Amino acid sequence: MNITYTKKGDFYYPDLVYSKNDYPPLGKYGMLRKTYLQEHRKALYSKMLLCDELWPHLLEVDEQAHAMVEMMVTQMAKTEGVTESLKSTDPLRWVGLMNNFKSAAEEIILRKVVYRASCTPSSD
Repeated sequence: MNITYTKKGDFYYPDLVYSKNDYPPLGKYGMLRKTYLQEHRKALYSKMLLCDELWPHLLEVDEQAHAMVEMMVTQMAKTEGVTESLKSTDPLRWVGLMNNFKSAAEEIILRKVVYRASCTPSSD
């Protein structure tokens, strides 16, 4: 990391440049990760923000979490025998089961991906 400084009067100010990268908007998990870093990992959040690493990290976490939730919900539904025929015969039961699967998957993903302490891919 190479930061240059400019002297103004008796003080040196860092030459910080705003990144003009046009990143796509964050989803639910990316926003949760950002809030977590802001509130619990302030130094890491500041470092990533200054080095222009924050937004790509948040996008990666968001994409990874969405993919994992989808995969887990699909696996849970398959394991429990929740099929399209159940959806057509008993839609309320199907919705209830799918909501339970999604809640369980999100609880796991939030702990393993969004609220993990490091910024490297999870090895759990």
